Amino acid sequence: MVSKVEGIDPRELQSLQLYLNEYRQQSEIFSQQLALLEEGRVEALAAIDAIHGIKESSGDTVLLQIGGGVSLRARIEEPERVLLNIGAEVVVERSSEEAVEYLKDRLTEMEASSKKVIETLEQLKYQMNEIARRLEAGYQQYQMQQARPIPDEQSG
Repeated sequence: MVSKVEGIDPRELQSLQLYLNEYRQQSEIFSQQLALLEEGRVEALAAIDAIHGIKESSGDTVLLQIGGGVSLRARIEEPERVLLNIGAEVVVERSSEEAVEYLKDRLTEMEASSKKVIETLEQLKYQMNEIARRLEAGYQQYQMQQARPIPDEQSG
């Protein structure tokens, strides 16, 4: 009679592989979220610089990018007043200073969100490494089990 081989169950290996794949997908989603937060941060910093630049060059001509690599020369009529998108397609008029403060607050929020996303990514990577380590050990153990000769019942 063939004794039950002790060791890892192939179903456990399959389950671990599924977990690893799921964690990889989650990691990709969080990486994309982190990239979006970084993009928003860069845009907010650029807007703050632009507001300061416009205030300093009041009356002068500025270049207004309209997309597609096209810019127009424009004069800012009211450099102290800006239109600020506060979300959900709601735009409000604010002073330049208020807009800068709003953008700075958003920067703080984005940085805090980025830290949380980075922590989550680190936890996911740790878990992925642990699962990968268990998978590798399991595959090695499984291969060793498969390589063992089965005792011949007639030669006993």
